[in-house]
Amino acid sequence: MTHGRKRKHRLAATLGGVIGFFVTSALCGVLAASLVVPAVATVGLGVSNSISFFDKLPSELLVQPPSQSTKVLTSDGQPIATFYVENRIKIPLDQMSPFVRDAIVAIEDSRFYDHPGIDPQGILRAAIFNMTQEGRQGASTLTQQYVTNVVNESFLSQDKGDEVILSGQKSIGDKLREMKLAIALEKKFTKDQILEGYLNIVFFNREAYGIEAAARYFFSTTAKDLTLPQAALLAGVVNSPSFYNPSVNPEQALSRRNLVLDKMLEHRKILPADHDAAVATPIELKLNPGKQGCAHATMAPYFCDYVSHLVLNNPAFGTSLIERERKLYRGGLTIVTTLDSRLQAAAQAQVDGTAGANPDRWGAALTTVQPGTGKILAMAQNTVFLPEDGKFDTQLNFNVDARDPQGNDLNGAGGFQPGSTMKPFTFAEWLNEGKSLTAVVDASRRVYPLGFPWRSTCGKVLGAYSTAQNNPELGAADDLQNAEDGFYRPMPINYGLYNSINTATFATAAQLDFCGIQKMVDAVGLHSGLDGAQINMHQLGNLLGAIGVAPLHMANAFATFAADGKYCTPIALLDITDVTGAKLPAQTSECRDAVKPEVARGVNAVLQDVLVKGSGFWINPKIHTKMPTAAKTGTSNNNGSTWVVGYTSGLSTASFFGDALEGQGRSGQNVTINGQFYSRLDGWMIAGPQWVNYMLAAAPLYPADPFPPPPASMTAPPKPVPAPAAPRPAPRPAPAPAPAPPPAPAPPAPAPVPEPEPPAPPPVPEIPVIPPQNGFPGGRN
Repeated sequence: MTHGRKRKHRLAATLGGVIGFFVTSALCGVLAASLVVPAVATVGLGVSNSISFFDKLPSELLVQPPSQSTKVLTSDGQPIATFYVENRIKIPLDQMSPFVRDAIVAIEDSRFYDHPGIDPQGILRAAIFNMTQEGRQGASTLTQQYVTNVVNESFLSQDKGDEVILSGQKSIGDKLREMKLAIALEKKFTKDQILEGYLNIVFFNREAYGIEAAARYFFSTTAKDLTLPQAALLAGVVNSPSFYNPSVNPEQALSRRNLVLDKMLEHRKILPADHDAAVATPIELKLNPGKQGCAHATMAPYFCDYVSHLVLNNPAFGTSLIERERKLYRGGLTIVTTLDSRLQAAAQAQVDGTAGANPDRWGAALTTVQPGTGKILAMAQNTVFLPEDGKFDTQLNFNVDARDPQGNDLNGAGGFQPGSTMKPFTFAEWLNEGKSLTAVVDASRRVYPLGFPWRSTCGKVLGAYSTAQNNPELGAADDLQNAEDGFYRPMPINYGLYNSINTATFATAAQLDFCGIQKMVDAVGLHSGLDGAQINMHQLGNLLGAIGVAPLHMANAFATFAADGKYCTPIALLDITDVTGAKLPAQTSECRDAVKPEVARGVNAVLQDVLVKGSGFWINPKIHTKMPTAAKTGTSNNNGSTWVVGYTSGLSTASFFGDALEGQGRSGQNVTINGQFYSRLDGWMIAGPQWVNYMLAAAPLYPADPFPPPPASMTAPPKPVPAPAAPRPAPRPAPAPAPAPPPAPAPPAPAPVPEPEPPAPPPVPEIPVIPPQNGFPGGRN
């Protein structure tokens, strides 16, 4: 019974093979006729009908560039990251080793340069083999294989992977269509163009599409530099990439490689000695897996993520997110960014060293913007993009907003409370209203109760500071406080700013139109980092930085002062080209005159003193001797968010250290960082050294000019202001109420305390810097 079934099976196979032979012969006849006989010719009804059927098949193949990898570069040409679905790098044929070209032709289609796209001899040979031998032999030429790859690549690029046709799934109609398209392709392209296209599109491995990616993946080399044994190995892989994968099946890969070498010798592409030496060479792989996306960026993974969101959120790259993703991951774009690799390396090294081992996951961040251009030159933070043992990991970008102005996700942390780094904008409005930077304000006042006569021509000022009104019914905050005692007194306004005195800022605002403060903050681009909303400067707490702002926009706002009042929108994309070299929309910074030059110069003059004798004195007293530098420190109320934002005329950098992830509510009081105990964090302590060490490395690369001085009218000697009335003493308990004594006369106004501003004579001794108490400089944050 068993032998009978075997005989029947062999008989059926033989009959099937004979039938297949005649069918194949007929197809070859049709194909041959189609090449030499017009479709309208009538040479017998059968041939005529066959030619008519074949002639109706599509003959035009739209050969588009295959999916290619997108590369993101720094402004100086250094690689940042690569994006791809198919890791492919298209190269011309002359950039491929001759061994590759000869090997692929020898093993896949030895008559490639002789046939017109299909090979009738090969078809008959394969038919006879399949009819008489075990197994199967294909007859597709390289041109036919290229057609199949182009069609399938078109399906994949349109997210139609279910329509991809694999070799073993082709019907007779599919094969006829493939043959017709191959014939048409040969009429349109040269043999070398077809071979180049094939070697750039063919699949080698999930990490390698095309010969260049394959050379890099398997051997960490280029297609141009492939040796004979390497080229033969890769040529053997394409027949069955999984089965002949040398990293998985080395024995099968070796056998296939040697078969390729035999074919090359047979067709006289190599000499016997070269053949024998190559066969004797062991397979030596040097695998280099592709690193796709920002998680595997060579530098600046968070800047990379920001760039990818700029592309994916921009309708210029496609009307839908799917189209934009296709452009980024398949479009073979070259994206040149504004990043300076030198500054980025310095910034990353600095933030990585800021918090050491960091078991408590404190965040550190640096962002640098170029004044006058808005170019983002560096963006770093002390975290890793993917989880690693013992490291602080997050995919949130500490330096940018949570969303862009259109509400699209930017994957940002949403900003941090800037604290006293907001004070210069109130001061700028003071100068904008024509006031002197040395005028004396009453910083002794701590109570601003409900109903205080604030001035605003466009809205109502909200909030109050009055311990007496701090109850559920009234809701005021406690009396206004400075970081240290000893600063509740009249003082020059510039002294109040560079020493970061809260009561001085409120005394300044009390003499201004809040609408002017609002316009100043809006003009320099400051907004909520969470939702992009306007920072309502009519809310009193925002004078001291209660609303979270992203470091990028703090750096850019201060860059406005550095650029003599010119504001430029921050940009990250310099140039974008597609695979054809066509330009795509990048970013052009929109610049405008946001602050009067004389106002910017006045702010610069005072903020330079922050580092010389103010709240930033303890950062590095000598930095101002190396370059013209201005800065402002900042600390949130609970010390969980600390800052230094500083600049030269060439660079503006925001330095942040604090609670970046834990709901941004964690206190920076009584904490230990890098083995050092801090009763309370302050901007100058960690964010300050982080800023100054980075700037000492980065700023010389962007030479800075001295800041122009403010006009003489701004530095006029201050006018005295009356002191506040002395507070009445609390009444003592008495058996019976007694009439209140008449109020004592107000004490005479104190003498003005001008700051020495050379060359203004006569010199007046400056208000001394209070030395640090318990490790902290007094009265400053």
